[in-house]
Amino acid sequence: MVGIIVAEPQELEAVKKHMKNTIIEEKYDLKFHIGDIGNKRFAVVLCGMGKVNAARTTQTLIDNYKPDYVINCGVAGGLNDIVKIGDIVIGEKIVQYDFDLTAFGREKGEVSDKVGKFVHSDKSLVEKAYGVIVRDDSISGIVGTIATADRFMTDPEEAKKVAMEFGADCCEMEGAAIAQVCFLDNVPFVVIRSISDTPNNNNKVDFDEFIGMAAENVAKLIIQFVQQ
Repeated sequence: MVGIIVAEPQELEAVKKHMKNTIIEEKYDLKFHIGDIGNKRFAVVLCGMGKVNAARTTQTLIDNYKPDYVINCGVAGGLNDIVKIGDIVIGEKIVQYDFDLTAFGREKGEVSDKVGKFVHSDKSLVEKAYGVIVRDDSISGIVGTIATADRFMTDPEEAKKVAMEFGADCCEMEGAAIAQVCFLDNVPFVVIRSISDTPNNNNKVDFDEFIGMAAENVAKLIIQFVQQ
């Protein structure tokens, strides 16, 4: 069993359409779409936006389905000129850029002694995902750093600051929470995002226009990735 967690309905639909023999199982108020992609069994779930929703869903997924590994996929805002709308960022490192215990002598983003500042995706899953990009000329992307916070980034100056401070390539609202739960539960994971917008004080317009395309791009990579 492989677990896939998404935050937006468009992201869920982009994955679901590739599944066969699908049934829905409800745990609390979460709907787990159980089905097959190729010869693998999947549990795909919509967590909703934000870190608390993401963490709660991840733990429910792990407790009930014992996945071999977890994929968090979806869209994100680009933070530099390296990534363009539609490009993929495979998160080698994930960080909560809004987590701040600097008053206690910790670095910005550092959660605890055990978790640390960055949580690292499983190396073999990162390499496997990047292999799809190498082989498929229609998919453009990089291996990089993904920054998570409980807010939709719109300020270009803040975007520059986060990119500089954390070396982040994109930002979103769930990945680091999913990463932290998987890390603490000793479940391999990888966070994979496609760029839907860039912070420009009006990027909701870009997000609304390009979320469908970005969701399809990341789903395309995921389907090839899981069938290897």
